Amino acid sequence: MKDIRNYSLLGHNTFGIDACCRRFVEYASVEEAQQIVASLGETDEPLLLLGGGSNLLLTQDYPGTVLHSAILGVRVVAEEGDKVFLECGSGEVFDDVVAYAVKHGYHGAENLSLIPGEVGASAVQNIGAYGAEAKDIIYKVEAVEVATGKVVWLSNEDCGYGYRQSRFKHEWHNKYLITHVVYELSRTFVPSLEYGNINSALAAKGIEKPTAEELRQVIIEIRRAKLPDPDVQGNAGSFFMNPIVGKGKYDELAALYPGMPHYTIDAEHEKIPAGWMIDQCGWKGKSLGRAGVHDKQALVLVNRGGATGAEVVTLCRTVQKDVKNKFGIDIYPEVNIF
Repeated sequence: MKDIRNYSLLGHNTFGIDACCRRFVEYASVEEAQQIVASLGETDEPLLLLGGGSNLLLTQDYPGTVLHSAILGVRVVAEEGDKVFLECGSGEVFDDVVAYAVKHGYHGAENLSLIPGEVGASAVQNIGAYGAEAKDIIYKVEAVEVATGKVVWLSNEDCGYGYRQSRFKHEWHNKYLITHVVYELSRTFVPSLEYGNINSALAAKGIEKPTAEELRQVIIEIRRAKLPDPDVQGNAGSFFMNPIVGKGKYDELAALYPGMPHYTIDAEHEKIPAGWMIDQCGWKGKSLGRAGVHDKQALVLVNRGGATGAEVVTLCRTVQKDVKNKFGIDIYPEVNIF
């Protein structure tokens, strides 16, 4: 167990914001998580349950206690026919789990390759990319209840998953310390190639029927071409969620902007890429102070060097206002701002 006062969070957020917390506690087992919650008091408030910090923007020093999982381990806990149930410690790097699954022939996570962050956060955020979401593979989540120290198992249905949403972000906020996530994968590989430019990227390589490893590598290459390396330029990946609008609003915009990209959700709703709208507002590659919009993917806000969290928030709000004025659509941060 790690327990440090006045701890710098610079190494725990990919935006590269140098902020401190009053107390930092790290647990490496379920038992340590139980010991920690039993010791928490009023002076520890407010709590911040932190993963890899890849979906976090700090605007000031954190006045309370930050809790972080260092629980590791990846193992098969059950098999049923083609199904394989993979239990992973919440402190594992999520992409390491995807790599492990592909290497061992456990399929279903390929499209989530190279998403930054840790296993525990995958269950909180319902991370997603290229037509796949964590909820598609999460079977159940093990957690320690903060109020009681009780170990509970929460099913996929219990977690109330939606687009980048879960009960952990709302009514369960700070209620549980996630310790393990069990993913349900398959020994049968059924590639999902329809989203984004996966097919064209495969075609450029002369690949018609990709293996799981080939699909993973193509997605990694696509992401690396579009997204900046946080070690080079601080960022939290996609800063905004893609808005889902009614059919009427979509038809109105489609008439004004022929060829506007979109993804059909159902008969009544369409998803419009926020990055495209931000680009249409002229923000791609532009800066406001030391914060900017990435020059290859307008969905990503970046730290040009020495930016404060407040500067990134100012840029965020300015971009939101311009998108609202041009398209009549509100876009909201995917990133958690503190």
